[in-house]
Amino acid sequence: MSRTVPLRSQRLRRSVLSVPAINARALEKSHSLDCDAVIFDLEDSVAPEKKAQARENLRSFFAGPALEGKERIIRINSLSSEFGPADLDLVRALLPDAVLLPKVDEPQDVTDIGDLLADADAPEELRIWAMIETPRGVLNVGAIAESSRTPGSRLDCLVVGLNDLRKETGVLPQPGRTYLVPWLMQVILAVKAYGLDALDSVFNDFRDGEGFDAECGQGRAMSFAGKMLIHPLQIEAANRYFGPSAEEIAEAEAIISAFADPAAKGRNVINANGRMIERLHLVQAEALVHKARLISARKPA
Repeated sequence: MSRTVPLRSQRLRRSVLSVPAINARALEKSHSLDCDAVIFDLEDSVAPEKKAQARENLRSFFAGPALEGKERIIRINSLSSEFGPADLDLVRALLPDAVLLPKVDEPQDVTDIGDLLADADAPEELRIWAMIETPRGVLNVGAIAESSRTPGSRLDCLVVGLNDLRKETGVLPQPGRTYLVPWLMQVILAVKAYGLDALDSVFNDFRDGEGFDAECGQGRAMSFAGKMLIHPLQIEAANRYFGPSAEEIAEAEAIISAFADPAAKGRNVINANGRMIERLHLVQAEALVHKARLISARKPA
């Protein structure tokens, strides 16, 4: 039997901006941006000789004003690298909302980090996100997602990393991502089976608005929760594509009203304006309206 995720567990993840932790100016700018979440990156965007400075930048940033209305995620380097252990120590000290693990190949990668956080008495609210960006990660994505069912698991979200996946497989970066779609849908099936979120990969050319729009539309059609971004110019489009439209909200509200009619009491299927609607559509409608309310509540004044 599939697990129904409570509405209260939903988080807005339409637009998740990656900010290099070495860039102090970009860190400060994140306060004023309308993204749903920020990934503070200690990995790919920070040169080896700058890793220590990037950690100090994050210490200073977290000591300042809180990042209101946004989920805070720190992407660390692999624990097998020389930088990973110090990154994890920083996570334990700063207690962001989540830690993002790079190049997750198998469930044990997630379990090991979870055990280290538990041993350090990190609060349960500190979640784990996993980058799926290697061939082994894609092959094992079902098992990785299933690990979220183990007692004490902190796994909350999978993030697709196509740049590394293309590099390791030789698949060319073509419009439409034709040869990558099967792998993307494997990630979607995995998260849907176990009640997690999945974020679509970055779009590298932030100046190509038309191409970014097309990829956002594709990601939304695939049922990704949102997209990982590399530039503030991409935030508005991501929010628009991965948020419900006015038409979708109106339709959802109509479905909720139809099932609220006393005549629909105890019925799993009803006829509303010539359309057969099942109670499963009510669950979907309630989730969509809840998401719309979350968006409305966090809009800037």
